Amino acid sequence: MAQPSQSLTPLLRASASRCPGCLRPSALSKQSVRAASNSANAAKYRRKDESSAAKKKKKGNTAFIMPDLRQAQQFNLCDAMRYIRAFEVGRDPTEAKYELALRIRTLKNGPVLRNRFRLPHPVDTSVRIAVVCDPASKAGRAAKEAGAVLVGEQTLFDAVKEGRIEFDRLLCHQDSLQALNKAGIARILGPRGLMPSAKTGSVVKDAGKAVHDLVGGSEYRERMGVVRMAIGQLGFTPEEMQRNIKSFMENIKKDCAALSDRMAKDVHEVVLSSTRAPGFSLNGDFKGPSSVPTQALSTL
Repeated sequence: MAQPSQSLTPLLRASASRCPGCLRPSALSKQSVRAASNSANAAKYRRKDESSAAKKKKKGNTAFIMPDLRQAQQFNLCDAMRYIRAFEVGRDPTEAKYELALRIRTLKNGPVLRNRFRLPHPVDTSVRIAVVCDPASKAGRAAKEAGAVLVGEQTLFDAVKEGRIEFDRLLCHQDSLQALNKAGIARILGPRGLMPSAKTGSVVKDAGKAVHDLVGGSEYRERMGVVRMAIGQLGFTPEEMQRNIKSFMENIKKDCAALSDRMAKDVHEVVLSSTRAPGFSLNGDFKGPSSVPTQALSTL
């Protein structure tokens, strides 16, 4: 009887002759590795393409969306004031305020517009200004004449330490800055945002002019691509409103020009509203042929 190994040998040889590739696993393994490598490379490049597309999409949303003003209903100043006054019927004319909102064409990340200036017709003149300065000096006398409620050095320091902070803004004359720093009241005024500093422009050389600009001065700051500010009282005439808006726009354009080397900014839309009224987009005209006489908008 033949041995098992000897009897199986012809069968294996016959199978090998019919399927020569079946007994060469090395050839199959190379093909598998090549296919797997190609698949991995394809997946890697696909992820890169998706990542690049996502980055491009993010870059496309870096600017605020601006409405198409050609499809918006806009009003001249007198008509807008007429409709706004209808919403404020029966209200205290000194309490209700006209407000102006400027939509700025700008990028989301970057410097913002921020400033303070005095309108030709101030909206609020009740702000209390104190000045750290020698009351007997020329600067101290000028500050008092301009409307400062408190002028002094040691007397002012003592009042702050006792908790009697009877002012809304504090200025410091440059000659009194050393005395202010030695007084040790920064820990009291700092958390309240009242501590004078050169960075915020509250350390001044001309105390009289600084007080004059602050009494009735207006502050504005760009937030989310919009600058908002009270522009007038309800009792203001259209001519007074026009002068205030013109002054505000001139200051905004100067601020935009000052930032032009860092970022391009310009005004896209001007919207007038009030304390209780909705906003009316302005077209830049003072009045139209069908507008009511300005005298009708000057009485309460």
